[in-house]
Amino acid sequence: MSIGFFNVPTPKNEPILGYAPNSKERVSLKAKLAEMKSQVIEVPMFIGSEELKEGKKLPLTSPHDHQHVLGYYYEGDASHVNKAIDSSLAAREKWANMSWEHRVSIFLKAADLSASKYRMELNAATMLGQSKNAFQAEIDSACEWIDFLRFNAHFATQIYAQQPESSEYVWNRSEYRPLEGFVFAVTPFNFTAIAGNLPASAALMGNVVVWKPSPTQIYSAYVLMKILKEAGLPDGVINLIYTDGPLTGDIAFRHPEFAGVHFTGSTKVFQHIWKTIGENIHIYKSYPRIVGETGGKDFVVAHTSADPKALAVGLLRGAFEFQGQKCSAASRAYVPKSLWESTWEYFSKDLAELKMGSVEDFSNFVTAVIDEKAFDKIASYIDLAKNSDTAKIIAGGSYDKSKGYFIQPTVILTEDPKFTTMTEEIFGPVLTIYLYEDDQFEETLHLVDTTSPYALTGAIFSQDRYAIELATKKLTNAAGNFYINDKPTGAVVGQQPFGGGRASGTNDKAGSSLNLLRWVSPRTIKENFVSPTDYKYPFLAE
Repeated sequence: MSIGFFNVPTPKNEPILGYAPNSKERVSLKAKLAEMKSQVIEVPMFIGSEELKEGKKLPLTSPHDHQHVLGYYYEGDASHVNKAIDSSLAAREKWANMSWEHRVSIFLKAADLSASKYRMELNAATMLGQSKNAFQAEIDSACEWIDFLRFNAHFATQIYAQQPESSEYVWNRSEYRPLEGFVFAVTPFNFTAIAGNLPASAALMGNVVVWKPSPTQIYSAYVLMKILKEAGLPDGVINLIYTDGPLTGDIAFRHPEFAGVHFTGSTKVFQHIWKTIGENIHIYKSYPRIVGETGGKDFVVAHTSADPKALAVGLLRGAFEFQGQKCSAASRAYVPKSLWESTWEYFSKDLAELKMGSVEDFSNFVTAVIDEKAFDKIASYIDLAKNSDTAKIIAGGSYDKSKGYFIQPTVILTEDPKFTTMTEEIFGPVLTIYLYEDDQFEETLHLVDTTSPYALTGAIFSQDRYAIELATKKLTNAAGNFYINDKPTGAVVGQQPFGGGRASGTNDKAGSSLNLLRWVSPRTIKENFVSPTDYKYPFLAE
C-alpha cells in the first residue's frame, strides 16, 4: 500500500559546521556564548499549557566554572508529577487521533528551527551547561538532534507504509496505534540529542510523554522544549518536569496508565526500574514497553598488524573526547607488546599537546566533568591506580575542583587484565591499557568478551582481514556497535543505529525504525467485501 505524496524524502545527515578561526559560525557561537553567560534565566517546568515556576529554586551552573550561575530552575514535588501525568492523559486522545503526517510536520519543523534559528543557542546551552567544547556540542546538540528528528520522520513513514497482503474479495490493513497510556522518558546529561530524542521519538508515533531530564542537562532541555513548542507541539503532549528521580518513578510506575519507559542512564537504576515494573505488572492496563540504554565498559583491541598511528588517534579520541563521558567512550584497551612502543610514541606526543580549560576557549580539547559527584568518583579510581602494585599511571593523574571539575586525561598501564579500572564503568577521562603477548590474540579476544558485563561498543584495529574476521566473530555479543579501524564512539543517526546488549540495555537501536516500533501497538483489520452466506465447506459434500 503506497502512502503517496505524503512520503517523507530520504533525509541526509545535517552538515557539521567546523568553527574554524574567523569563520562565520565561530563568530556567531562566541557571541551567543557571551550573551547567554551574561544572562541569568529562570527555567520553568512545562506541564500542559502552563510554564510553572514553583517549588524549590535551585541554581544552574557550569561544570567548568561552578561558581558561575547561568540561571535557576524549580524542583517540583509529587503534585507536579501527578499533574504532568494527568496533563499527558488529557492530551492523549486528540494527539493520538491526529493524522500522522501532521505529527511528522511538527518534528520536521523542529529540525529546521534547530538547524537555523536555534542552532547557536542549542550549542551554547550545551557548552555552558554540560561543558562540551564547540565541536562536541555541534555534533550533539545540533547535528545529532536534527538527524534524530528528520530520520525518525522518515522511518515513521516507512512503518506506516508496511501493510499486509490481501486476498480475493478481502482487504487487509494495519494500523500503528500509539500505546494506551503515557510514556515516561528518563534522560541523561551527556547528550542533548539523546535527551530530546527519548521523549520526541515516542511522541512522534502518537504517544504522550512525561519527561524527566537529568538536573545537569536542564539548561539545554529548556531550549529543546522551546523549539518543540514553537514548532507547534500541542500542550500536554510532552510534559517537562524537574523532580526527584525515585519520587517520580514511584508515582509513574504505580499508575495504571503507565505504558512504557524510554530510559538512558545507569545500569543499576534501569535494573531497579525493570524490577519495579515487574512487581507492579498486575496494576497496568497493558504490558509496558521497557526500552533502555545503560552503561558500558567499551574496548579497543589491537592486532599486531594494526597501524600504530591510527590506533593512537583512535584511543585518544575514543577515550578523552567530552572527558570520557560518552556511553561509548574507550575505557579499556588491549595492545600487543610488539606494537606498544610505536603506539605510545604517537599517543604520548598527542596527549602532551592536549589543552584543558573552559569551553569558551576553542583551543581546549577537554573541559570539566559534569559535577562534583562524578569528579569524586573518577578521582577515586585514579587514586586506586596510584596505590596499586599491578597498575601504574603513565600519563595524567592530576585533578582539581577549585574552579571547575577538571580531571586530567589519565592513562593507566596494568599487568592485571581484571584490574578494577579494566572491569568497572568509570565514565570519565581514564583509559586502562593491558599489554598481551603477540601470539595470544585469540585468547585475548576471549578475555575481552568475558571481562565486563557490558556490551555497548567496541573496536578492532588491524590490517589483517583474517584477524578482523576472527575478532568480529569472537566478539559477536560483546558490543552492539562494533567498529573496525575506528574509535568506538561517534555513532551517526541513519548510519550506525546505536545500542548494546547484556548489561548495556535492550539494544532497541536509537536512530532506526526498530526503536520507533517499540512505541506503537499495531491493529490488524480484515474487511471482507463478499461475505459467505453458507456455512458449508466443500469437503462436507457426500
